[in-house]
Amino acid sequence: MKNTALSHLHVALGAKMVPFAGYNMPVQYEGVNIEHETVRNHLGVFDVSHMGEFLITGKNALSLIQKVCSNDASKLIDGKAQYSYFPNENGGIVDDLIVYRFNEEKYLLVVNASNIDKDWDWINKHNTMGAELRNLSDDYSLLAIQGPKAVEAMQSLSSVDLKSIPFYSFKVADFAGVEYVIISATGYTGSGGFEIYCKNSEVEQVWNKVLEAGADFGIKPVGLAARDTLRLEMGYCLYGNDITENTSPLEAGLGWVTKFTKDFINSEALKKQKEDGIKQKLVAFEINERGIPRQDYEIVDNKGTKIGFVTSGTMSPSLNKGIGLGYVPIAYSEPGSEIAVQIRKNVVPATVVKLPFYKK
Repeated sequence: MKNTALSHLHVALGAKMVPFAGYNMPVQYEGVNIEHETVRNHLGVFDVSHMGEFLITGKNALSLIQKVCSNDASKLIDGKAQYSYFPNENGGIVDDLIVYRFNEEKYLLVVNASNIDKDWDWINKHNTMGAELRNLSDDYSLLAIQGPKAVEAMQSLSSVDLKSIPFYSFKVADFAGVEYVIISATGYTGSGGFEIYCKNSEVEQVWNKVLEAGADFGIKPVGLAARDTLRLEMGYCLYGNDITENTSPLEAGLGWVTKFTKDFINSEALKKQKEDGIKQKLVAFEINERGIPRQDYEIVDNKGTKIGFVTSGTMSPSLNKGIGLGYVPIAYSEPGSEIAVQIRKNVVPATVVKLPFYKK
């Protein structure tokens, strides 16, 4: 089991530590609901240093990214980031990721912790054009500073005007006494903020200064449990739950990052699937009565016949009701469609809704 460079601090703060993606990670400190509301209303900081970082450089860097990624990275300009996924050769998804462009010959790919080795092998397998690859995952840390107070609270730590960094953009600049870090206006919570990439040797200083600067703004350390409830309220996909090696990106609602203006792995088959029409769809639903949907629970129709399954579910701290994502036939995919979830012995009615669940 690996530790992040901050694991000892999480233990000292009383965090409940759990194994996650091969790492010893803080799942919660004070409790999921408290931490969730802190991010929605104030400011929280997550240690997400388990994520993977791959540096792709050289004159063929973009060619490799265009081949393995679904989105069109040629549209990126320096200082911009882009959400994308790696399609596999069988109609599914190897992983989802963020692509950062530093310049025309330097890109950073940030991938999911549980897929680092698999993704690294996948990219190297398809690197027939000789792009230069470096796996930085074990050397770099990542902090997510999330919440509506993030800009105001963190401004004292950098000479860069933080509010001038647009969503899905980044700067390489000074932060928390470290000369060069990546300050990225990205996140997985839907409440604004930044993600900070720095070296493992620097992250403890950054963490301490972030907590110090955020003290007057109600900052709290936040664990992975609240990260999951926050992302689910926004309807953001989680790899291993909502998207997998066997799920179609088009059925998962990722058509918006699937660009058929270029060739990429399995693009012809995905294009045909789009033309033929998908048979099922990942939908969002709210439980109409008491009950919490969980992964792999059956989704049924009004006759109790199984029509699909839950991929992610929780009790929403913001809405105080059960919410979930799941795959259902197209006939049941429109907002307002009535479905039900088999929660243990009970068939609990639910309604398909439009994302996000949480609206600011």
